[in-house]
Amino acid sequence: MNERQRLANLLRNCSKNLLLDQGLQAHGLVMRMGLGFDLMLNNDLIDMYSKCGRIGNAREVFDRMPERNVVSWTALIEMGFSGIKPNEYTFSTNLKASGMLGIAGNGTQIHGMCTKSGHEWVVVVSNAILDMYAKCGRVGEASRMFGVMPAKNVITWNAMIAGYTVEGNGERALVLFRKMQELGEVPDEYTITSTLKACSGLGAIRQGSQIHSALITRGFLCSVQTTIAGALVDMYVKCRHLTEAQRVFDQVEQKNLISWSALILGYAQECNLTQAMDLFGKLRASLCHQVDGFVLSSLMGVFADFALVEQGRQMHAFTTKIPSGSDISVFNSILDMYLKCGLTDEAERLFNETPLRNVISWTIMITGYGKHGLGKKAMHLFNQMQLEEIEPDGVTYLAVLSACSHSGLLQECQYYFLRLCHDKRIKQTVEHYACMVDLLGRAGRVKEAKNLIDSMLLKPNIGIWQTLLSACRVHGEVEIGGEVGEMLLRLDGDNPVNYVMLSNLYTEAGYWKECERIRKLFKMKGLKKDAGRSWVEIDKEVYFFYNRDETHPLTEKIHQVLKEMENRIKSEIGYIHGVRFALHDVEEESKEESLRFHSEKLAIGLALVCGELEKGNRTIRIFKNLRVCGDCHAFIKGLSKVLKVVFLVRDANRFHKFEDGLCSYGDYW
Repeated sequence: MNERQRLANLLRNCSKNLLLDQGLQAHGLVMRMGLGFDLMLNNDLIDMYSKCGRIGNAREVFDRMPERNVVSWTALIEMGFSGIKPNEYTFSTNLKASGMLGIAGNGTQIHGMCTKSGHEWVVVVSNAILDMYAKCGRVGEASRMFGVMPAKNVITWNAMIAGYTVEGNGERALVLFRKMQELGEVPDEYTITSTLKACSGLGAIRQGSQIHSALITRGFLCSVQTTIAGALVDMYVKCRHLTEAQRVFDQVEQKNLISWSALILGYAQECNLTQAMDLFGKLRASLCHQVDGFVLSSLMGVFADFALVEQGRQMHAFTTKIPSGSDISVFNSILDMYLKCGLTDEAERLFNETPLRNVISWTIMITGYGKHGLGKKAMHLFNQMQLEEIEPDGVTYLAVLSACSHSGLLQECQYYFLRLCHDKRIKQTVEHYACMVDLLGRAGRVKEAKNLIDSMLLKPNIGIWQTLLSACRVHGEVEIGGEVGEMLLRLDGDNPVNYVMLSNLYTEAGYWKECERIRKLFKMKGLKKDAGRSWVEIDKEVYFFYNRDETHPLTEKIHQVLKEMENRIKSEIGYIHGVRFALHDVEEESKEESLRFHSEKLAIGLALVCGELEKGNRTIRIFKNLRVCGDCHAFIKGLSKVLKVVFLVRDANRFHKFEDGLCSYGDYW
């Protein structure tokens, strides 16, 4: 046992047995050993002094602490108003503690005491009340307090602007920012930072640029004001103006982690992975910063979304060498990365070898199994976590229901859904019902699925109606599907997905006039479908393709090899183009030619041209941002049989494993 732990045990013994004299001696020893700023020992000192009735000493320790955690703030609340008459300092510090811990009930009680004692309208107390409500998520009550306060200062405006920003009400935050200046209040660093965050959330580049211009006019220097510079970088990144973000970043002399992480993630999300990794390398080389868990897990999230296996593995290796790499959030992001890259074996090994797992870890594994069509494994894990006394939350239930739905396990899904309905701890959501609707639809019980939605106590959302419409398309239920589709056009008329889904329903059922009507309406509203995009990683390089993409230098060879593969599949197993899948994408072009140029086929073509089979690679991984179309699904099934290769294809919803002419999801996806 080291000296630090011995001191902690001594202080806890003094606290338990009310040994004040020994506690004072222990405090002196803490200071002499240079441990006066140690978080754990300071918390033990606060507890000891408050238990021994020395509230003043406890508060002195608290005030000197350079860092505080939940234990520190909880101790402050527990001290409460023990043995002293409350004053503005007492009220404001306890309100601040309530806000930091998100304990609105405690804060409300203190607010009542402030009212009775006449302290409510002392500015420092009023500000603390307002800030407490905002931090507890009760922005409406904070706003009411703001409206009736007889005196306001910059701290008041800051608390209210920050409250609106955190709530996601950026428009209201910007209104207050303008109003405070009209009333002659000068914004400080905190005001600017919060307002720039509001601009980031809204994508309000015009307002954010105006704030930047005003700062420059006032003599603002990015090289000095690193906090504001970090917020500017983040704002430009969120508004997708990376050139301006880079310009601000380059001006900062002492760059903080906010600036580094915002710019790295900005480049990664814009698919400029070379620049993102180059910046990350510079961050690692910087002696000024220790890469924190947030940066690591955020970057790992980008690698997971783009399924960048090699970069993900490199990052995993890096996390084992630094302290923040042991954070549970970093572990969870690594686990998620392996599953989203299709490496279930590696994810399983990592999960089983790590004792530090929380409910999020279990949920990630269950979700991953579900995406891979491994419903029974997902169920086993769901049951195992409860044996290990990890209580599932609403997201975990959603994961296991989704896994059952993806694997067509109707009875099992109904069992877990009933368990959820009887679990008083967890509030059901529309998404839970959507899993049941999806599974009933998969089984062809479309009317039953419709009745389930109609009987819900919750208000149906767009997603659950889209799930039902998809089932109607698969089973040719034009009457119900048409009714649902028209409802979606009324409720969500600017979403191109709804038009495409309804058009597909009518097309596959041969309702050409209805299909043409929807297409005309789509064009008249000026809507555009999300562009289909696929990518493949070859020799540690990632190559992206769009539908009918001809930008790759090997395009001619890609087209040639795809034509050869089509002819081979046709002759060996009788593959026929599913031309109905081209009806929505082409007008003047040949339908078969159009289908050959779908993005997932182009990505496969490149893998074949680059000799992935000759290298001995018997598994080819392809990734797509949208659902795989029916023709591509049939083509890849056939290709897996004739080439004796496994194709692992991740689309927007799930992983398809194509092997020996079969798909892990059958023909329903």
